[in-house]
Amino acid sequence: MSAPDHELKKELDATLQTRRELGPEYEDELLDSFLEKVEQRLDNVVDKRVRRQMAEQQMVVARGNSTGVQQQTPHTYPDGLGARLGLAVASLVLAIPLTAIAVANAGLTGLVTCWAGIVAVNGFQASRSWFSRDSAGEEPRRG
Repeated sequence: MSAPDHELKKELDATLQTRRELGPEYEDELLDSFLEKVEQRLDNVVDKRVRRQMAEQQMVVARGNSTGVQQQTPHTYPDGLGARLGLAVASLVLAIPLTAIAVANAGLTGLVTCWAGIVAVNGFQASRSWFSRDSAGEEPRRG
Protein backbone atom coordinates (compact mmCIF):
# COMPACT_ATOMS: atom_id res chain seq x y z
CA MET A 1 0.00 0.00 0.00
CA SER A 2 1.50 3.32 -1.01
CA ALA A 3 1.78 6.32 1.32
CA PRO A 4 -1.19 8.25 -0.18
CA ASP A 5 -3.35 5.09 0.02
CA HIS A 6 -2.32 4.62 3.65
CA GLU A 7 -3.15 8.25 4.42
CA LEU A 8 -6.52 7.92 2.69
CA LYS A 9 -7.30 4.78 4.69
CA LYS A 10 -6.44 6.66 7.89
CA GLU A 11 -8.74 9.50 6.77
CA LEU A 12 -11.57 7.03 6.14
CA ASP A 13 -11.05 5.38 9.52
CA ALA A 14 -11.07 8.79 11.22
CA THR A 15 -14.23 9.80 9.34
CA LEU A 16 -16.02 6.59 10.31
CA GLN A 17 -14.89 6.92 13.95
CA THR A 18 -16.08 10.54 14.02
CA ARG A 19 -19.45 9.46 12.61
CA ARG A 20 -19.79 6.86 15.36
CA GLU A 21 -19.02 9.50 17.99
CA LEU A 22 -21.15 12.33 16.57
CA GLY A 23 -24.01 10.26 15.24
CA PRO A 24 -25.87 10.21 11.92
CA GLU A 25 -26.89 13.90 12.05
CA TYR A 26 -23.37 14.89 10.94
CA GLU A 27 -23.09 12.14 8.33
CA ASP A 28 -23.56 14.38 5.28
CA GLU A 29 -20.90 16.84 6.39
CA LEU A 30 -18.43 14.07 7.22
CA LEU A 31 -19.06 12.34 3.91
CA ASP A 32 -18.66 15.59 1.97
CA SER A 33 -15.41 16.32 3.77
CA PHE A 34 -13.99 12.87 3.06
CA LEU A 35 -15.04 12.89 -0.58
CA GLU A 36 -13.47 16.33 -0.98
CA LYS A 37 -10.18 14.88 0.28
CA VAL A 38 -10.47 11.96 -2.16
CA GLU A 39 -11.21 14.36 -5.01
CA GLN A 40 -8.25 16.51 -4.03
CA ARG A 41 -5.96 13.46 -4.06
CA LEU A 42 -7.24 12.44 -7.49
CA ASP A 43 -6.74 15.98 -8.79
CA ASN A 44 -3.17 15.97 -7.49
CA VAL A 45 -2.43 12.65 -9.19
CA VAL A 46 -3.94 13.81 -12.48
CA ASP A 47 -2.10 17.15 -12.30
CA LYS A 48 1.19 15.35 -11.68
CA ARG A 49 0.62 13.04 -14.65
CA VAL A 50 -0.34 15.91 -16.94
CA ARG A 51 2.74 17.90 -15.92
CA ARG A 52 4.94 14.86 -16.53
CA GLN A 53 3.42 14.24 -19.96
CA MET A 54 3.77 17.91 -20.89
CA ALA A 55 7.42 17.86 -19.84
CA GLU A 56 8.01 14.69 -21.87
CA GLN A 57 6.38 16.25 -24.94
CA GLN A 58 8.44 19.41 -24.53
CA MET A 59 11.60 17.31 -24.29
CA VAL A 60 10.68 15.47 -27.49
CA VAL A 61 10.01 18.75 -29.29
CA ALA A 62 13.21 20.32 -27.96
CA ARG A 63 15.31 17.32 -28.98
CA GLY A 64 13.64 17.14 -32.37
CA ASN A 65 14.19 20.81 -33.14
CA SER A 66 17.74 21.15 -31.80
CA THR A 67 19.26 17.89 -33.05
CA GLY A 68 17.42 17.47 -36.33
CA VAL A 69 15.90 14.22 -35.09
CA GLN A 70 12.44 13.44 -36.39
CA GLN A 71 9.80 14.47 -33.88
CA GLN A 72 7.98 11.59 -32.23
CA THR A 73 4.28 11.72 -31.53
CA PRO A 74 3.16 10.83 -28.01
CA HIS A 75 1.35 7.53 -27.56
CA THR A 76 -2.42 7.83 -27.79
CA TYR A 77 -4.99 5.17 -27.17
CA PRO A 78 -7.30 4.18 -30.03
CA ASP A 79 -11.06 4.70 -29.80
CA GLY A 80 -10.92 6.79 -26.61
CA LEU A 81 -9.49 3.95 -24.56
CA GLY A 82 -7.64 6.46 -22.39
CA ALA A 83 -10.89 8.08 -21.23
CA ARG A 84 -12.51 4.73 -20.57
CA LEU A 85 -9.46 3.46 -18.74
CA GLY A 86 -9.37 6.65 -16.68
CA LEU A 87 -13.02 6.24 -15.71
CA ALA A 88 -12.46 2.60 -14.78
CA VAL A 89 -9.44 3.43 -12.62
CA ALA A 90 -11.22 6.36 -10.95
CA SER A 91 -14.25 4.13 -10.31
CA LEU A 92 -12.12 1.49 -8.62
CA VAL A 93 -10.23 4.05 -6.54
CA LEU A 94 -13.47 5.64 -5.36
CA ALA A 95 -15.11 2.22 -4.90
CA ILE A 96 -12.97 1.48 -1.85
CA PRO A 97 -14.14 4.33 0.39
CA LEU A 98 -17.66 4.34 -1.06
CA THR A 99 -18.01 0.62 -0.32
CA ALA A 100 -16.80 1.10 3.25
CA ILE A 101 -19.21 3.98 3.80
CA ALA A 102 -22.11 2.11 2.20
CA VAL A 103 -21.51 -1.05 4.27
CA ALA A 104 -21.05 0.94 7.49
CA ASN A 105 -24.33 2.76 6.97
CA ALA A 106 -26.60 0.29 5.17
CA GLY A 107 -24.97 -3.13 5.37
CA LEU A 108 -25.49 -5.53 2.48
CA THR A 109 -28.10 -3.28 0.88
CA GLY A 110 -25.63 -0.42 0.80
CA LEU A 111 -22.94 -2.67 -0.66
CA VAL A 112 -25.20 -3.89 -3.46
CA THR A 113 -26.47 -0.37 -4.20
CA CYS A 114 -22.97 1.08 -4.24
CA TRP A 115 -21.60 -1.53 -6.65
CA ALA A 116 -24.72 -1.39 -8.82
CA GLY A 117 -24.04 2.31 -9.28
CA ILE A 118 -20.37 1.73 -10.10
CA VAL A 119 -21.24 -0.97 -12.62
CA ALA A 120 -23.99 1.21 -14.11
CA VAL A 121 -21.68 4.19 -14.63
CA ASN A 122 -18.98 2.07 -16.27
CA GLY A 123 -21.55 0.15 -18.30
CA PHE A 124 -23.09 3.37 -19.56
CA GLN A 125 -19.67 4.70 -20.58
CA ALA A 126 -18.82 1.45 -22.37
CA SER A 127 -22.16 1.36 -24.20
CA ARG A 128 -21.86 5.05 -25.13
CA SER A 129 -18.48 4.53 -26.75
CA TRP A 130 -19.72 1.30 -28.37
CA PHE A 131 -22.74 3.04 -29.92
CA SER A 132 -20.71 6.05 -31.05
CA ARG A 133 -18.48 3.72 -33.08
CA ASP A 134 -21.55 2.01 -34.54
CA SER A 135 -23.15 5.30 -35.56
CA ALA A 136 -19.92 6.46 -37.20
CA GLY A 137 -20.16 3.48 -39.54
CA GLU A 138 -17.14 1.76 -38.07
CA GLU A 139 -17.05 -1.88 -37.32
CA PRO A 140 -16.91 -2.32 -33.52
CA ARG A 141 -13.93 -4.25 -32.25
CA ARG A 142 -14.45 -7.53 -30.56
CA GLY A 143 -11.92 -9.07 -28.21
